Amino acid sequence: MIIFDKRKKYILTIDVETAGEIDNPVCYDVGYAITDKSGKVYFKRHYVVHEVFNLMPELMESAYYVWKIPLYKERIKSGEIRVKRFIDIYYEIREVMKRVGINTIAAYNCHFDRNALNNTLRIVTFDKYKWFFPYETNFICIWHMACQVICTQKTYLRWAARMGLESAKGNMSTSAETVYKYLSGENGFVEEHMGLDDVLIEAEIMARCFRQHKKMKQTINRLCWRIPQNAYKEVKAVC
Repeated sequence: MIIFDKRKKYILTIDVETAGEIDNPVCYDVGYAITDKSGKVYFKRHYVVHEVFNLMPELMESAYYVWKIPLYKERIKSGEIRVKRFIDIYYEIREVMKRVGINTIAAYNCHFDRNALNNTLRIVTFDKYKWFFPYETNFICIWHMACQVICTQKTYLRWAARMGLESAKGNMSTSAETVYKYLSGENGFVEEHMGLDDVLIEAEIMARCFRQHKKMKQTINRLCWRIPQNAYKEVKAVC
């Protein structure tokens, strides 16, 4: 562990990949990084959850990205990803937060990631532990931030309309993949959907949101995707 400046505010950005039902997700992949508001990465880790990836093959078959299992095995073999028991990931993250003095967790869809981590912890500990993060933890939803200060920009709205980045119901995409495409200028970018890879682009999106220096809410808002939709429909109508 590197030495951290205790006078500086750090954020732990986390992303998980899950198997099982959307309302009952179980983590098989956990990636996290310690950053600051500028997006600088100080420390990062990427784990496959032993109890799920290795011991629950039937559950793994329900994973949305089940076809990536061979890629995980390649990265495990090369040492890019480590296999670790979920309870040890839990202890590690709590220890990192305590040692560095972190009380803020960020994720793109923070509600989902937090719920998945809590749910997995309860399963592997048979309800001995119920909450993955300490009680006093603050949560930042990068998705909510992006919907307010990036996805409402006229340039974003026009770009999304030109690219046809919308759902079957006509709602403009506000996903991390879409937002990163816009910010990076890489229209062909495809999100990796593997823990640490996604964490790094989400931390960059978060930094760009802070860089806007605009008033915005950082709290979890599961309906934040609605925020730019009216403006999008207006722009689309004249495109």
